[in-house]
Amino acid sequence: MHLVQIAGPAGRRVAVVREPQLLVVREVDSVLALVERSVAEGRALTETAKKLVSEEAVGYDDVYEGRSAWKLLGPVDCPGNPQRVLVSGTGLTHLGSARERQAMHVAASEKEQAEMTDSMRMFEWGMQKGRPPAGTAGIAPEWFYKGDGSVLRGPFAALEIPGHGEDGGEEGEAAGVYFVAENGSPWRIGMTTGNEFSDHIFEQRNYLNLAGSKLRTCSIGPELVVDAAFDDVRGQVRIRRGGQVLWEKAIRTGEQNMCHSLENLEHHHFKFAGHRQPGMLHVHFMGADALSFGEGIRLQAGDTTEVQFEGFGRPLRNVITREEPVRETIRVRAMR
Repeated sequence: MHLVQIAGPAGRRVAVVREPQLLVVREVDSVLALVERSVAEGRALTETAKKLVSEEAVGYDDVYEGRSAWKLLGPVDCPGNPQRVLVSGTGLTHLGSARERQAMHVAASEKEQAEMTDSMRMFEWGMQKGRPPAGTAGIAPEWFYKGDGSVLRGPFAALEIPGHGEDGGEEGEAAGVYFVAENGSPWRIGMTTGNEFSDHIFEQRNYLNLAGSKLRTCSIGPELVVDAAFDDVRGQVRIRRGGQVLWEKAIRTGEQNMCHSLENLEHHHFKFAGHRQPGMLHVHFMGADALSFGEGIRLQAGDTTEVQFEGFGRPLRNVITREEPVRETIRVRAMR
């Protein structure tokens, strides 16, 4: 089942995707509310959605192409309280990402046979111990924090290169969406297409800049795929400039293409008690195997990114914007 969130003159709605239509779900105005109801009633999410789906239909083409009064939102959020959402990610899960990171962190002046970087070393550890037998913990992957729900952008929204930033680069990925129940148990709601967006120039200066490079806006959607297959997921990422395709590449994700199992990634995210706070939503990016930065592309204001995975619904598109450079420091005042 594929779910979307839409907003229009009548407010917010959840809808089930039944191409080429969106069927409106009654009695809830967010996926979070639908999830909370399902958990409270002890029902599967798909069962609750089928129970509440109506005959009211909205043309998906009109919404997607901007011809409707209804607009696509991100597929999951916490209306009015973005602090209930934790956005994070895992890197060095795909061979392509490890190679890109290795290239970024090896100085150009070093010899061709450079010493293995910490990034490639972490990837090799994942290859050796990232897929343990079911029910056992393997080695921990790289983990990073992106922000709370305020950094999430929906389809067609702008991804901003901040005034203090040096770069903004797309990272087409799948993202897992999770809900923590009242007893502290995490539930995977589903998967969605994501654009993780990072400052690769800042990271390239020193790998210890990774944490700061990730503190950027990001995008997910348009569809949330409940119980998505995550074995061998193939897709495409494109950059358009001036209406023309500037760069494109086939991408692959899913467990067949990763050095960590999904179970291991999830264990190492939710092993922290602070990540199991009741009522929290989590959006966790699973890593990428290709990015345009590694092939010399530097995104500019006005560029459009597009990410699509087979089985994940329609493409996620976003426009790149750049804020005015920061010319003054942020002043912190002492309380008296």
